[in-house]
Amino acid sequence: MSAGLPRTARGEETKRKLIEAAEQVFSRFGYADASISRITDAAGIGQGTFYLYFDSKLQIFNELVEDLNHRVRLAMSAASAATENRIDSERAGFRAFFQFTADHPALYRVIREAEFVSPGALRLHYTRIVEGYIAGLRAAGAAGEISDIDPTVAAWALMGIGEMIGMRWVLWGDQVSGDDEAVEGSGADPFASGTRAVPEHVFEQMMRFIEGALGATRHAEVRNP
Repeated sequence: MSAGLPRTARGEETKRKLIEAAEQVFSRFGYADASISRITDAAGIGQGTFYLYFDSKLQIFNELVEDLNHRVRLAMSAASAATENRIDSERAGFRAFFQFTADHPALYRVIREAEFVSPGALRLHYTRIVEGYIAGLRAAGAAGEISDIDPTVAAWALMGIGEMIGMRWVLWGDQVSGDDEAVEGSGADPFASGTRAVPEHVFEQMMRFIEGALGATRHAEVRNP
């Protein structure tokens, strides 16, 4: 039977349950070891029902990528909507991104696996994020809020900052010793975080770096020493 769109509210709820279960299963087991039966078990739904909504494991994986993309963009947009300038928008957007990552670690694990499982889904994920980012930076540059840095280059660079900071301090989370106690280590050790959130001093240093990179004053000094 070919999968189709849900036609009722109950159908929408069932599909939502399957997507949420897929988020858990793909995040925990990875694509290779995830199975349709594991997804349906996690959703509490019969395996035969799966095929009313999805043709294959790959299809639900792709729809999960799209769903995570939609939700993280929505969270960032909502957080930055009330801000009055680009730097405040960056600050609010990054806070929302890190919170979403803490709540949905599958965002990292699924997106990274998409590089090998479904490269088209990976590219679409980043493209959808960067398009809005470029538009916002271009508008900020026109308003004189930031320098005349290339908005495309800046958008990709800022996304890279968010991904690496989030991976280091949010995704890897606590390290536990043999006696189940959290271990704190050097900040240079990528496994030493002991947190599930970006520490405030790390966040402020990140923002200091971003403000310096985007700031119109610094750019003007370089051009007119």
